[in-house]
Amino acid sequence: MTTTTHPVQPVERAATPPTEGLAARLNWLRAGVLGANDGIVSVAAVVVGVAAATTSRTAILVAGVAALVGGALSMALGEYVSVSSARDSQRSVIASARRSASDGRRTDLLVDHLTGLGLSRSTAQRAAEEIDTQPDAAAREAAYLAAAGIDEDDVVSPWHAALASALAFVSGALLPFATVLLVAVQARIPATIVAVLVALAVLGATGARLGGAPVARPTVRVVLGGGLALAATYLIGSLLGVGIA
Repeated sequence: MTTTTHPVQPVERAATPPTEGLAARLNWLRAGVLGANDGIVSVAAVVVGVAAATTSRTAILVAGVAALVGGALSMALGEYVSVSSARDSQRSVIASARRSASDGRRTDLLVDHLTGLGLSRSTAQRAAEEIDTQPDAAAREAAYLAAAGIDEDDVVSPWHAALASALAFVSGALLPFATVLLVAVQARIPATIVAVLVALAVLGATGARLGGAPVARPTVRVVLGGGLALAATYLIGSLLGVGIA
């Protein structure tokens, strides 16, 4: 039985890196979709609320720019802090794995990893001991990093994440911002609402597909949430404003 299971292991391990790379890319895409969604809803809510209060293009422009810049910076800062914390944890794990590889005190880490791949405990113990006696330090490090479930190439830059988050927010925010400024006063609010709801439906469906979930429910949820945000800010603008476009 042992001899029949061993050949399977290299195939499983060889298939792992592409899967992990695909998962990482999908996570970035999902983050981009969420950032664009935030940009659409946040800025649309502000400009629709202001447009309900006044027909002044200048007032709408100032409010829209403030919402766009403030939102993008807030997204970037939040992502930077979050990814920085994750990166510190990743680096700590990498440093611990390297120490384990250099002094051989954490052979149990390798044993647990190898048994998780399907080896028997005794076979995993022998394999771990052989890895620990491997003269190639880089090979030992690679084995311990794999056992810790981390790859140095997966350590993300908080600056890259912050920039990506800000750009995703801005890309979503530009749609309602441009619509409310370019459309005639009489159709300004309805056109913005329609454009926003359509964009939210597309993003909701895209996010659901990326996550492997059914499309209908997440799409409806996103559209309803955006619609409620627009309705609330429109109502507030109408109650507090001097005129309704």
